[in-house]
Amino acid sequence: MQFLHPEFFYALFALLIPIFIHLFQLRRFKVQEFTNVALLQKIRLQTRKSSQLKKWLILMLRFLAIGCIIIAFSQPYLSNYSVQNKPAETVVYIDNSFSMQAVGPKGELLRRAVQDVIAGFDDAEKITVFTNDKRYNSSRIKDLKTELLALEYSPNQLDLNTLILKGKSLFSESKTSRKKLILISDFQSSNPNTRIEKDSTLQVFVVPLKPISTANSYIDTIALEPYLEANYKLTVRGKTNLDTTDSIPVTLFQDQQLVGKSILEKSKNYTTTFELSNAIEFKGKIAIDDPQLSYDNAMYFNIPKAEKIAVLAINEQSDAAFLKKLYTGEEFLFQSQRLNTLDYSQIKLQNLIILNGLSTISTALINSLDAFMKTGGVVVLIPNKKGDLKAYNTLLATQTKYELEPLKNQQKRLTKIAFNHPILNSVFEAEVTNFQYPTVEYFYPINSAVNAVFSFEDDAPFLVQFKGLFVFTAALDSPGSNFVNSPLIVPTFYKIATSSLNTPPLQYWIGAKNSFDLKVNLQKDRVLKLGHHDTQLIPLQTNFNTKVRLTTSDMPKKPGHYAVLKETDTLTHVSYNYNRNESQLRYQDLSSLKGVSIEASVDAVLKKIKIESNVSWLWKWFIIFALLLLAFEMLILKYFK
Repeated sequence: MQFLHPEFFYALFALLIPIFIHLFQLRRFKVQEFTNVALLQKIRLQTRKSSQLKKWLILMLRFLAIGCIIIAFSQPYLSNYSVQNKPAETVVYIDNSFSMQAVGPKGELLRRAVQDVIAGFDDAEKITVFTNDKRYNSSRIKDLKTELLALEYSPNQLDLNTLILKGKSLFSESKTSRKKLILISDFQSSNPNTRIEKDSTLQVFVVPLKPISTANSYIDTIALEPYLEANYKLTVRGKTNLDTTDSIPVTLFQDQQLVGKSILEKSKNYTTTFELSNAIEFKGKIAIDDPQLSYDNAMYFNIPKAEKIAVLAINEQSDAAFLKKLYTGEEFLFQSQRLNTLDYSQIKLQNLIILNGLSTISTALINSLDAFMKTGGVVVLIPNKKGDLKAYNTLLATQTKYELEPLKNQQKRLTKIAFNHPILNSVFEAEVTNFQYPTVEYFYPINSAVNAVFSFEDDAPFLVQFKGLFVFTAALDSPGSNFVNSPLIVPTFYKIATSSLNTPPLQYWIGAKNSFDLKVNLQKDRVLKLGHHDTQLIPLQTNFNTKVRLTTSDMPKKPGHYAVLKETDTLTHVSYNYNRNESQLRYQDLSSLKGVSIEASVDAVLKKIKIESNVSWLWKWFIIFALLLLAFEMLILKYFK
């Protein structure tokens, strides 16, 4: 026999109570004999013997009744040895996502969970522990203490279904072992439609942890836009899930230097702005002070020195006057060349090449443009009314299977805009339907409307993108079209140019796939690195002729400003931040889940694991025995004289 709560045996000292009562009742009296009471003396002796027997019976019954009650509270059980001898496997998941920074009744949720696991298992017991980003296979708990106590928070977050699938994969393939999966988390509501598939070989225990308060304020987004002359306007938007929060103080830093303060007011939807100079590179940080979660109280951003975009217009007769007007800004390096005097060596140095009204395109130029687009360059084809259709389609064949069809002399209106196309993204505040429609006098039909930017009223495309090639199906200037006089021409060509050089945005989210270009000539076998303090990382990168494309996904792991290094030279900076997926502190309702056992604490789970499937409970029998003994005592007191 074993006991779940052996500490109740300290209550056996209560057995002294009936002993004291019995001894008190057995105290001696002085006997005085008389000569004429011999018969009464005989009767008195018989009565005294009966009384002594009654008292001893009552004492024994009370002893047994109190003992049975104490044993029942200690919850005795008998082990099922056929099950007990089966090997046991335990896998424990400890959620180390950022929401576990919240403070519970006994401190930070993550630290409390780690302490409960360390205290709950025996030092020599082997378990497998996994978190959102780490795994410790079948190790003794005493060997895991250091690693568990040093657990860091992770931006990754796993839903309940993923946790169970991942936990299953960590068990052995044995069909006879007892498999227990313990999930310790605050269970944020990432997947409200969770359904658990029943598995007879696995028992799942869920321990939901809850903070004392779910109030949290955080920096949500930042945005930058031109403002006045040589300045930027930085817009900062915060959020809070506490309705009583009227204002949130916010501070702006440049590197470590404080440069501004403001207030995120509820009346302004927790939004404020800062004015910044665009004359220098700005490594900034926006910060608030919120005691609940610390990971979302700051947002790093970087305003780099603008890279100039190289644009080359190749013309046949005209001098591309409208293109010169479009690319006169300081952010562009624009040049125009005639086809018959084209310097082919300049092609690889460009970011954007515009074929402006060429009647024919030579094979040599097509091959050069094909190589240019393969290295990340962008080409725009503006056809000529007397264009060589075969040459046009040969260029298209480098990027798509679709072809231009013979010219049609028919007037058409440009009436449809693909507002969700990347080229037009963020150009329009709302979808425009009542603008002045441009018209064309002739066009080259194309047998595809896939990825069209602008279309005619019959859905035939006017501007369509095929990978690195943008194709206009009609001329842009008179007499073929009046598109150059339309307000659409400026954002269209501007966005096409900026898409040819993917410059870094203000900041990136850690854990997401991020990509940006840098105009740099990199020698063979040389790489760019990301540097942060004493740490250097080598991201995935593709070396083109005039630029290098850097791609990050799993790195970096920590927020902050990272220098892009070419050997020891700093080219620019990029900023990374944790995403805000967990900042709302919204939790799943687990009460409706089936197929799992929901427990209040880790300690309760561990006790249940040790005894639940391999014991026979005896406490009910001891309660019954105690009641029977008390009933016998009542009968003796009433009927035994």
